[in-house]
Formats: sequence, structure tokens, C-alpha cells
Amino acid sequence: MATNESCDQPLRDDSKKQIHSKFIQQELSAWKPILTPGWVIAIFIILGVVFILIGLLAFYASVHVEELVERYDVDCVPFTDKNKITKYIRDSSSNKTCTKTLRVQKKMKNPIYVYYQLHHFYQNHRRYVRSRSDKQLRSTKHEYETKECLPIATVNNNSKPIVPCGLIAWSLFNDTYQFSVNSKVVEVDRKDIAWKSDRDYKFGSKVYPKNFQSSGMIGGGKLNESIPLSKQEDLIVWMRTAAFSTFRKLYGQIKVDLDANSNITVVIQNNFNIYEFGGKKQLVLSTSNWSVGTNKFLGCAYLYVGGFSLVVAISFTITYVLKPRPLGDPAYLSWNKYPSIYEN
Repeated sequence: MATNESCDQPLRDDSKKQIHSKFIQQELSAWKPILTPGWVIAIFIILGVVFILIGLLAFYASVHVEELVERYDVDCVPFTDKNKITKYIRDSSSNKTCTKTLRVQKKMKNPIYVYYQLHHFYQNHRRYVRSRSDKQLRSTKHEYETKECLPIATVNNNSKPIVPCGLIAWSLFNDTYQFSVNSKVVEVDRKDIAWKSDRDYKFGSKVYPKNFQSSGMIGGGKLNESIPLSKQEDLIVWMRTAAFSTFRKLYGQIKVDLDANSNITVVIQNNFNIYEFGGKKQLVLSTSNWSVGTNKFLGCAYLYVGGFSLVVAISFTITYVLKPRPLGDPAYLSWNKYPSIYEN
């Protein structure tokens, strides 16, 4: 009878070498630095200088972003309706057209980004954030999945779904802006204002609005039922909810330069109701650079960290000079005293 000779043979030498290799036993050579006071002080000084330089650069770039900010929610209410603002803003027959004039202080090079800024609007509220159906937004197969959208879910005794459903879509921002400079109309490009990933993956190209802002449940803006959700970018921008109660959202882009000391006439349709909860509305025109916008937080953060590192370095230096601490001899460390143990 044939026998399996391989079972009786001992392990090969290369197998033993693999089992007892330096890598498996963690005996590879390693760099074991000793952080002496000199090294620590030098590291903090280098970090401080580098962070301060980056902070100054970011702060300089942020300061050189030109920006115009104009609040219009108060001025755009007629004097006769000041004491009945809620009735005025709810009345669909009232004239909500308002004209504002902005003066450009410094030349603004295109592209100039147009934002609307809201205050005291809590898009981060848990009930508000959850009131949507992502499956319905992506595919027509799930247009009846409106359970999480209540109370803005269906119409006609629950027989027809609202597309898109939920509080977020229902409260769509619906103020509009028209710009002109020296009686010449300036077009606002409203394409590509939403994230490409949202247009391609979160909103379906075959999903069209249905029963939206109907049957008495009127909230914010309306949607064109002949345009798929993937191309309704104002909706896509609005439905990417903000983390704070004060936020900006992109309205469009002006792709012409605005010269210094020029006057911009803005015709505003003041439709969005922020009066019932004490909110504010602002129109923002801003240029951009590699630092994105006028947010000075990044530059200040680098400056604070760099300054703190330099303060720590100076304090360590003073302490080391006034009260030096004797250091041990590195030659007595085990990996220096018996190097052959760690090398073999």
C-alpha cells in the first residue's frame, strides 16, 4: 500500500525561516529617537513658524475677497403693511416686487457668486432633516415611498404621492433676483450650482415633480413638472441641508466683471416667509480665490496654533536655561549597550 511520504517529512528550512523571521518576531531595526530638550524646542519653533506663515497667507487671501452683503427683508415690506407682515407675505395677490441698489466699492472680477443668506432658519432640526425620501428622489419605482415625509407626503386622501415629498422640498426658497448695471441687464447663470455627485446620483434624470405645492399645502417655491429633478438645481442646492441656523446657499453666477463705483440695481421678488419666526434674509455677491471666500477662520486657526507653538517653545527654552535637567547617557540604553542582541 502506498504511503504519503510528505506527512513524515520534517518542515523545510525555508518554512522555519519564515516562521522565525525578524519581521514576524518584530526584531527589525528601528529608529528610536530620544527627544532631548533641544529637539523638542526646535520642533515647536519649526511648527510655529510654518503655521504662522500658512495662517498669514490664508488670512491675506481671505481679506482680498470682495463681497457685497445687503439685507432686504425689512425694506422690501411696504410701509402700509409693516403692522401686518404675516398677512402681506401670505397673500398671493400682493405685490412683492422690491428694488435695491448696491454700490461696488472695488472691482469685482468674474465669476461673481450670488448667494442668499438666511438667519434663524434651522435646517438642522431633526424632524426637518428626516422629512425626505431619498429613494423617491432617485427612481420612479419608489415614488410611493413617502412614509418618512409626513406631513407633506400625499394628496387626495393619500391616493397620490407628492414628488418630491417632505418638509425640505416643500419649504424651497423662492425669492428671485434680477440684476442690471447702468440700465443694462446682467444675466445670472444658474447652471452647475449644485454638486455634480448630487445631480448624477441623488436625483434621478427620469423623476419628475408631481402634485407639488398643490391641494392647499403651499410652502415655498414651485417646480416645473416638465423638467426632471436632476436638472432642477435650485432644489438640489436647497435640499443639501445646512448645519447651522445661519447659512448661505448658491443662487447663481455673474460671469462679467463689475467695475468699482458702479451701481447694481437688483429687482427682488420677496416671496420667502421668514417673518413668522423672526428670521433675516440677505443678498450676497462675492468673488472667490484659492481660499474659497471671506471666511477668516482657517487663517486665524493657523495663526493661533503657530503662536501657541512659539509660546511653548519660548517657555521650554526659559525653563531649560534657568533650571536645566541632567540627561542620562544614551550609551546605557539596552539597544546601545547590547546592539548584537537586536541585530541578530
